[in-house]
Amino acid sequence: MSGSHAGDGPRAVVVGAGIAGLAAAHRLLERGARVTVLEASDRVGGKLLPGEIAGARVDLGAESLLARRPEAVGLARDVGLADRLRSPATASAALWTRGALRPMPRGHVMGVPGTAAALAGVLSDDGVARIGRDADLPRTEVGDDVAIGEYVAARLGREVVDRLVEPLLGGVYAGDAYRISMRAAVPQLFEAARTHTSLTEGVREIQAKAAAARQTGPVFMGIAGGVGTLPLAVADSLRARGAEILTGTPVTELRREAGDGWRVIAGDRALHADAVVVAVPAPAASALLRAEAPGAAAELAGVEYASMALITLAYRRAETDLPEGSGFLVPPVDGHTIKASTFASRKWGWIAEENPDLVVLRTSVGRHGETEILRRDDADLVEVSRHDLKAAVGLAAAPVATRVTRWNDGLPQYPVGHHARVTRVRAHLAGLAGLAVCGAAYDGVGITACIASAYAAADQIHGDLHGVQDLTANPVQSLHGGAGE
Repeated sequence: MSGSHAGDGPRAVVVGAGIAGLAAAHRLLERGARVTVLEASDRVGGKLLPGEIAGARVDLGAESLLARRPEAVGLARDVGLADRLRSPATASAALWTRGALRPMPRGHVMGVPGTAAALAGVLSDDGVARIGRDADLPRTEVGDDVAIGEYVAARLGREVVDRLVEPLLGGVYAGDAYRISMRAAVPQLFEAARTHTSLTEGVREIQAKAAAARQTGPVFMGIAGGVGTLPLAVADSLRARGAEILTGTPVTELRREAGDGWRVIAGDRALHADAVVVAVPAPAASALLRAEAPGAAAELAGVEYASMALITLAYRRAETDLPEGSGFLVPPVDGHTIKASTFASRKWGWIAEENPDLVVLRTSVGRHGETEILRRDDADLVEVSRHDLKAAVGLAAAPVATRVTRWNDGLPQYPVGHHARVTRVRAHLAGLAGLAVCGAAYDGVGITACIASAYAAADQIHGDLHGVQDLTANPVQSLHGGAGE
């Protein structure tokens, strides 16, 4: 294996330089490995992408880190970004529903309330009254898994799902609440459903435990300059410690060698490794694993993805008068095209400080199964966004600049049975020493979940299964970090 490497430990190849692959390389270096990272595209970072609009630094992909777990914030600190971590300037979002912007309710777990009163104003009077029937309903069995929309609708009525659960989950997965696994996507709720007859009672218990834990500090954090700068900083740190990172280098073959080693074919290079971490999306992982782990490959081939687009718009501050808050979510049932808007200059103080004369907004479009909207050209997506922004918040001014960023097959879907699928994948791989997988397709789609998955994979390579076992038992719940995630 060519290149400069730290230490004289085992040789490790990481396939994929998204945040999961980079985090896995970071952990492997800490454990003394000599690391090479191979990335098919021409850049590192995957779905984390820094950019600019009208001279303003912004994120063109994911924009916040879950801070209630240590992995993402800890990695940022490890690679020298501690002084750039920022809390949101405002965390109060809204819902654009039933013809008006309405404050996002408090006192819910991913849209599921502990009391009917928590959703007053968002739901109709009938919808609020329906929640109250939960306490009188017989137990709803959930078995090994259940769709969150199906279960919540049976307990509390469809209005709760359609107007609150759906837009919150849609912001995380761009998926359909009536297909998404409660066990994989909202494990707290799944446990409550297993152990309580009343769902609202279970939610109140979750809230009581959270209050007793007295967690302080923000739920989410950002990075001045954009979360998209995190993978760049990790890559710089890796190189400084002797790792090799090759972009424009797709891996085409992964085979066992005599003994416990691996042969990795990337272009005209053949790399020999003691260990390989596969940190690419499920379709690419499936192709690489087909020869040595056909069972795992078949499982991964069945993982579906949703596509979406982010539309970033910059306005003259003097021509905008936005409502308070960080933005708004849009329930699909209301029939609008955009599914969310983030008032980025409001949410992230550093954007406003760096660009006092500009206001930057983001909108997002596209959900699982929606293909027509994403076939439209960039100009159409901008016009659709402007139309909906005018209807929602009265914004009639013309933007001074726009950018459309398309994330084709960007978000893996977690349908009912996802947890069992991931368990089967790992079982198929268990007999292959020196091989592990990580990324958004397994234990949670958020940045923190991807990093946790990466650390567990790197530890597994070194014979420590605690991380993988913990994630299998307790997937990372990918919360919604405000409008437009």
